[in-house]
Amino acid sequence: MEAGAGAEAEPLLPPQSWRTRRGLWRTGGGARSAAEDGTGTDNDLYINQAVVFIEDAIQYRSINHRVDYKSLWLYRWYYSRTCQWILSLTITIILALAFIEKPSSLTVTSDVRYRLPAWNPPCGLTESIELLCFLVFMVDVSVKSYLIGWEEFWKNKWLMAYILTLVVSLADWIVSLSFLCTEDMRIRRILRPFFLLQNSSMMKKTLKSINSTLPEMASVVLLLAVHLSLFTMFAMLLFARTKDGQQDKEWVGYFRNLPDSLTSLLVLLTTANNPDVMIPAYSKNRAYSIFFILFTVLGNLFLMNLLTAIIYNQFRGYLLKSVQSSLFRRRLGIRAAFEVLSSLKETPANTQQSYVSVGALLQVLQKVEMDCRCKQAITRSLKMCSCDQLSATQFQKLFEELDKDAIKQHPPSPEYQSHFMQKMQFAFGHAYFGYLGNVVALANIISICVVLVMDADKQPSERDDFFLGAINCFFILYYLLEMLLKILALGLKRYLSYPSNRFDGLLTVILLVLEIATFAVYGFPHPGWRPEFMGLLSLWDMVRLVNMLIVFRFLRIIPNMKFMALVVTTLLDLVKNLRAFAGILVVVFYAFAITGIMLFKGAVVPLGNISAVNTTYDNGTLQCGTYEQLEYWPNNFDDFAVSLIVDGIRPSFPLCLSLRLIF
Repeated sequence: MEAGAGAEAEPLLPPQSWRTRRGLWRTGGGARSAAEDGTGTDNDLYINQAVVFIEDAIQYRSINHRVDYKSLWLYRWYYSRTCQWILSLTITIILALAFIEKPSSLTVTSDVRYRLPAWNPPCGLTESIELLCFLVFMVDVSVKSYLIGWEEFWKNKWLMAYILTLVVSLADWIVSLSFLCTEDMRIRRILRPFFLLQNSSMMKKTLKSINSTLPEMASVVLLLAVHLSLFTMFAMLLFARTKDGQQDKEWVGYFRNLPDSLTSLLVLLTTANNPDVMIPAYSKNRAYSIFFILFTVLGNLFLMNLLTAIIYNQFRGYLLKSVQSSLFRRRLGIRAAFEVLSSLKETPANTQQSYVSVGALLQVLQKVEMDCRCKQAITRSLKMCSCDQLSATQFQKLFEELDKDAIKQHPPSPEYQSHFMQKMQFAFGHAYFGYLGNVVALANIISICVVLVMDADKQPSERDDFFLGAINCFFILYYLLEMLLKILALGLKRYLSYPSNRFDGLLTVILLVLEIATFAVYGFPHPGWRPEFMGLLSLWDMVRLVNMLIVFRFLRIIPNMKFMALVVTTLLDLVKNLRAFAGILVVVFYAFAITGIMLFKGAVVPLGNISAVNTTYDNGTLQCGTYEQLEYWPNNFDDFAVSLIVDGIRPSFPLCLSLRLIF
């Protein structure tokens, strides 16, 4: 559910009007509320409210929602793992439909010269799946709207856009069925990424930050546009057509007209066609390089870097605000839980200060869905506490455990009574045994490299895989022995507690299974081992697969090299923190891929068997460096998968291809 206003604008306690509407308002000085004179049902309601508020604090959610008994049950049900998993699965399914809808991406290649007709689902198949997804989204938006209340609903622009998107999508779905799924323009396909966007609060915050960055970016983008326009005019004047047609290669290839000139320099701004765009002019006179150097230096080294600096500066402030907002929201949820627990009947009245009983908090912790480590730490602190009542400060301090990172503790190693087993445990549990494994893995890589170099120019029928198969068998047996000895020394639980051991063990088991399968089909390695095709894979394919996994297994050395491990850990942390930005990229790529299909589907047509020689357009052959001569036939917009690839190849390529298809 989308949170309300920024937490930095929220008070530490909920506003009086909010607490009054939800039965939480208490008069000053610790006096009881009117509901306190009721039965034990009121206490159950307060307990459930505190449970929900603590869960809101754990997940950094807003507490501005209905808190009556039925609404609390519905709220916890909605945010349960099962419901959220169903919602995420529904979003994944509706986004993945683009791969099988007409035009289907179910072909081996996207090359228009070799592509076979794709299977397209019958009308009504994907539409039925889509309707089920829409029904889930309708339930989702209805529950969200009810839980936050109608007053807040009309203030929530995301929910309003959610409903509008569903209405437009359902209308377009009805139109598709009325045309028997033959229409090419499907508006709802472009709107699908919105379901992913609205379900992530981090993506919405990122989008808001991008929106706030746009005014600061506008000035630099305007400078880039002026820079591009001026140099385009200079280029058209500098490389204008002359009487000598042999000297007009620059004009013919890149600056023939305004669209070609603008496109050439726009691509050059990304350095994609550098130095191709300057070679014809540079061959004629080296002084022409000054033009391209000035364009590249001003555009890339100054304006593009200035744009990057502005974006970085803006998002640095966004990150700080986001952290502050999350912390305020967590503390607000904890304080709200304290307020409702202090209203329990068994809590003694105190005109000076509110208190919460330890027993009530323990009762709440039993129902709260939270990390076992945090729950155990809070429970342990409560049992060690000598007091029976907690003040607001003590209550808040207990939940500071939520802000602490877990310190992973590995299970203990087994204790052997035998002196021989203790020596075995010491030897094979030592770090030097791991270093020996790294040396063996390096030797395996070197041996594979030597064999590949020796067999590089041989025909498949001339290869003898005996040597490669024999050394693979030897090294895989060593990897298996190493894994078993480590399990003996560390114990299975401690062995599996290390990610590097899990990585090694998994690859070792896979290699062992592949090796056994190879022996079962082709027998043991022997001189004259040939890659005959038997079953699903030839012997050479099996050996290649084993070798690729062995090469991949060599990554085990990363944890043993501190600087490399630090870099890899930093990269992994960046990936975790960039999930919201990756989601924005998915939304953008998805929308542009669908738009590309609707605009340019079928625009790329193969020319047949035309020789690609380095000549001009006039004689009907292909010019060197053109789309046709470079055989870019797989890059088109004929289905969703290839459209995504075209969008991701390079930021400028979809634009250039689109301009080519238009003009």
